[in-house]
Amino acid sequence: MKPAAVFAVPGSLDTPTGGYAYDRRVIAELRSLGWRVEVLDLGEGFPEAGDGVRARALAALLGHAGREPLVVDGLALGVLPEAAAALRGRRPVIALVHHPLALETGLAPARAEALRASERAALAAVRHVVVTSAATAELLAAGYNVPRERITVAPPGADRVRRASGGGGACVGLLAVGALVPRKGYDVLLAALARLRDLDWRLVIVGDRDRSPPTAEAIAREVRRLGLGERVVLAGAVSAADLAERYEAADLFVLASRFEGYGMAFSEAIAHGLPVIGTTAGAIPTTVPPGAGLLVPPDDVAALAAALRLAVTDRKARRRWGEVAWAAAQRLPTWQDTATIFAGVLEAAA
Repeated sequence: MKPAAVFAVPGSLDTPTGGYAYDRRVIAELRSLGWRVEVLDLGEGFPEAGDGVRARALAALLGHAGREPLVVDGLALGVLPEAAAALRGRRPVIALVHHPLALETGLAPARAEALRASERAALAAVRHVVVTSAATAELLAAGYNVPRERITVAPPGADRVRRASGGGGACVGLLAVGALVPRKGYDVLLAALARLRDLDWRLVIVGDRDRSPPTAEAIAREVRRLGLGERVVLAGAVSAADLAERYEAADLFVLASRFEGYGMAFSEAIAHGLPVIGTTAGAIPTTVPPGAGLLVPPDDVAALAAALRLAVTDRKARRRWGEVAWAAAQRLPTWQDTATIFAGVLEAAA
């Protein structure tokens, strides 16, 4: 009989963010390794889901029959500590934490503390915790009282893809990938680029505009206010094939994130051999290899503008950083590697 597991996911697996992409790929690779994987939809809106959605999610988790390991995405588990507590002893529950909920940008202090306490309680009740980076593992060990021996790091895999060829012209093509939410720092990126009006560049932002409609609207307004409408394209969410083409056609990847639990867009840029301009927030310094670009402090418009000016004007530097990125790409783990780590956790839990 094939080994089995259940993945409880908040909403559709097709949601266009890095976290859902991670869940999709791990599930697909586990199946290719011979696992029977059932997907349990917990409903939309987490972690800010309403009482009705939370109640239905709790009922779905508690009412699911079976003894196989139950993996619950941290986007929902962090606000369902009662589910983790009720399931403890009934079946092995594994938390999949992409990044701590309290570290989302823009939360009121009271809400951040409530999320921190809720997630801490949920993680205390599970059998094991899987995270996507060593940086997140350290955060949970230090700030959430999760014993290090109960944490496994399963970094995202990377597909072997064609190397970016760039636009080939005088205009430097910049690419940013990530949902239009405050944590991605698009306001900082636009402010920095506004200081580079004298240079020849064009930015394409690929990212879901439905995760935070007020943020998406604010970014569009800021593009207009800064007079960057002819230079900045808000492409929205795109297909995987379209995204791959945009990576291949870009000259430079840039993202001004205020925090990343791993930063899958950064690793995708590295996989394409793209030079990177980013920040030192969260796990980004370990996701982006030294020498593959420049990292600056988050929320530092002046530092980001200076890094971008160098990157846009110095073709040799971009080429050098791209060589480092492409060499690192050959050493990135595959998604099968990620699933193999995950399978080890599931086997131990079962």
